[in-house]
Amino acid sequence: MSAVVHLELWAQGVRDVAVIGPLFLLNAVAGVVLAFVLLWWKHWLPVLGSLGFGVLTLVAFFLAVTIGLFGSEEVAVGVPQLLAGVAEGVVIVAAIPLLLLGGHD
Repeated sequence: MSAVVHLELWAQGVRDVAVIGPLFLLNAVAGVVLAFVLLWWKHWLPVLGSLGFGVLTLVAFFLAVTIGLFGSEEVAVGVPQLLAGVAEGVVIVAAIPLLLLGGHD
């Protein structure tokens, strides 16, 4: 879901923002790739990658809202922010027990 949100925002014009535009596209591609890897490779590495992806995306969003990120500032409220934030939260909450309990081997 977060990958779709980032791709949609990129298509709506974020692509024209220096540094942030390419990062939104990278986020979208990485999210789709991770989703497929999680489905096909039953190993702990994709779960760890997804956890890192979720945490880093939320950290980047937090920085963009609080102090700005690469010269771009973001607002904390809105439908895209909510959708992406919930999706990242779900990934983090699901990945932690999978890693700790080894449920994806």
